[in-house]
Amino acid sequence: MDVGELLNYQPDRGAKRPREEDGGAAGGDDDSRGGKQQKGLSSRELARHREAAAGIESRTEPWEGDEQTGDKKKILEKLMDQDEEEPEAEPVDESSVKKMILTFEKRSYKNQELRIKFPDNPEKFMESELDLNDIIQEMHVIATMPDLYHLLVELNAVHSLLGLLSHENTDVAIAVVDLLQELTDIDTLHESEEGAEVLIDALLEGQVVALLVQNMERLDEQVKEESDGIYNTLAIIENMAEFRPGLCAEAAQQGLMQWLLKRIKAKMPFDANKLYCSEILAILLQNNDNTRELLGEMDGIDVLLQQLSVFKRHNPNTAEEQEMMENLFDALCSCLMLASNRDRFLKGEGLQLMNLMLREKKMSRTSALKVLDHAMIGPEGLDNCHKFVDILGLRTIFPLFMKTPKKMKKTGVPEKEHEEHVCSIIASMLRNLKSQQRTRLLNKFTENDCEKVDRLMELHFKYLEAVQQADKRIEGEKHEMVQRGEILDDSMEDEFYLRRLDAGLFVLQLICYIMVEISNSGISQLQQRVHQILNLRGGSVKVVRHIMREYAESLGDGKTEEFKEAERKRIVDLAENF
Repeated sequence: MDVGELLNYQPDRGAKRPREEDGGAAGGDDDSRGGKQQKGLSSRELARHREAAAGIESRTEPWEGDEQTGDKKKILEKLMDQDEEEPEAEPVDESSVKKMILTFEKRSYKNQELRIKFPDNPEKFMESELDLNDIIQEMHVIATMPDLYHLLVELNAVHSLLGLLSHENTDVAIAVVDLLQELTDIDTLHESEEGAEVLIDALLEGQVVALLVQNMERLDEQVKEESDGIYNTLAIIENMAEFRPGLCAEAAQQGLMQWLLKRIKAKMPFDANKLYCSEILAILLQNNDNTRELLGEMDGIDVLLQQLSVFKRHNPNTAEEQEMMENLFDALCSCLMLASNRDRFLKGEGLQLMNLMLREKKMSRTSALKVLDHAMIGPEGLDNCHKFVDILGLRTIFPLFMKTPKKMKKTGVPEKEHEEHVCSIIASMLRNLKSQQRTRLLNKFTENDCEKVDRLMELHFKYLEAVQQADKRIEGEKHEMVQRGEILDDSMEDEFYLRRLDAGLFVLQLICYIMVEISNSGISQLQQRVHQILNLRGGSVKVVRHIMREYAESLGDGKTEEFKEAERKRIVDLAENF
């Protein structure tokens, strides 16, 4: 590299990348729509560098040999000195953060005072508003030091920031949202658990979710900055929910659930905000009966069904839209864990929609099958099981039982997942159906020379082999652990059991349950066919009984101990009479 190249390279060196101290690391990510990068050197400073470099270059051209090498060093040193002369950013420490917070409080108070004094004269308070906005931008640097978050709380800055969420100028409110989004970034929160706890506690105490929702209510998504403000608001909620899952119920109660449902059903083109809303909704409903009940009371089941009905005959247009569809299906499955929502699903004609989706053979089919499984499982699924037979659902489900569709494999859905949902639906119907509907179900197994029984036995041996292989591997691992002198405690046994379930034990249990149910149905043709194929392929009644006893012992979906005990007894009796 000659001197000219070296000098030409130098000015770019001055355009510093955002450093962690300057807030760049936390907020400069391209993926975060609201992240703001700190600026490097100004254009004026860059120009000055270039002029200096050009001047020195013109003076150095004739130099040669050792002189040139020596002068190269001098030039470099000179340029380095110029860099050092630039005013350095103040180091981020406790005193600088305190100073920054104090400036913020002063500017916030001044702006508030001028707005009260001259409400109809924006010229009087506009400058103070710009100053306030500037200091909020400067405070992004605090996000690089989560250890100092306690200062935001102790000096009352959190309270002041929350107050600004309802500022008359939405630009100020959006600036606060950007700052909070960066402060609550999940990676930053995990850097200092102590600082994070203090900040989250203060935000929740100040009713942050209610204030964020009120702010979103007034934002106009046609304006890009305000649309970004909504996206960053949802990011704050996601960050806090991930750090502290327990706040989901409280957040939902503070108007968030209502706003999400309203935004999801709004007649607007699909965009990143709608996708994010579906994601937050699914997060709120995970493992939380309170939020599930709240959604049900707000007619949320109908909203979800209406939004999903679009995908009945049309596939999502983009990968993002497909992700939103999956989020809405996940939200619906979560809601159906609550018994009262099963009735709402039934009345909202959810079964009919899912049945149509299965017939239409679009992308939504896989998820529709999962929803049906959730709607019909357990004693709470009794009414849905009967209704499913009434709407001719057996005609839809048994072709899926007989053959796993090729399209399912293409879309990346594991064959096991498909077969698990189908077998679970049939097992739920055998458990819940009474009288005429039960007879219609059993007749399906006798059709076409008991072809459904043949398929059932084919699946039985397929999953039995998979589980036996997994058992061999686990036994080998246990043997090695014993030889090493390790103790097999309950947690290890639980882990091994989960691995067996994952290998196919759960599907095998469902298949064996269907086998013993149809064998005890009183239709001798079915019992004979099951035993005939078992004997033909070297199967064993003892193995089936053992699997059913293990299944009975692991039952966990009963609300009361009495129910679980009665169900265990019923399953063991079915197995004994097999």
